[in-house]
Amino acid sequence: MTKTLLLIIIFIWGIPSTYIRSKFRKIVYKTDDWKINIKPVFIKELTGLFSNLYPHNIEYIKTRDYYRIYLFVYIILFLVYIYLDEINSFL
Repeated sequence: MTKTLLLIIIFIWGIPSTYIRSKFRKIVYKTDDWKINIKPVFIKELTGLFSNLYPHNIEYIKTRDYYRIYLFVYIILFLVYIYLDEINSFL
């Protein structure tokens, strides 16, 4: 796998991030305002991502878990991209 192909995969994987993050932020900050997507507020968002802000809100829990998986795959792809030369040297 070349770095160019992996970079294309990372770019394609990143396209739905705006939708997923927007949906998650709207639930966490309890708003439907579009401006929540451009505001630089991260504390409550990170708290909501790594803990359980609304334990009885099923939509929040599903969105949070989906967002966690999405970000985990994103991090794995990024790490593979960074360390691709070292990975290829072992093979």
